[in-house]
Amino acid sequence: MNLRVERNTVTFWLRAKPRSSRERLTIDGSGELRLEIHAAATEGKANEACVEFLACALHLPKSSISIVSGERSKRKLMRVVATDPQQVVSRLQALAEPGK
Repeated sequence: MNLRVERNTVTFWLRAKPRSSRERLTIDGSGELRLEIHAAATEGKANEACVEFLACALHLPKSSISIVSGERSKRKLMRVVATDPQQVVSRLQALAEPGK
């Protein structure tokens, strides 16, 4: 899992899988984070679902999470702003289960 911590931000690449039967965060074979979400990839619904999932999972407001790059792609560069970025890293590592 490649997480970059700078001051109060954590950035990482995330591969979104819209229209999934369940919502979960996994690590794929290449070590990249993968987020399976129910929402379809239309009208920004999948992007919104990614932000909502991470906000809920990390116990942060949605305003703390943004998509820096890849809004129209399945692969997105995410930025999380938090007072304790190491806690964000720990929570992401605990949430991400090895996937397929």
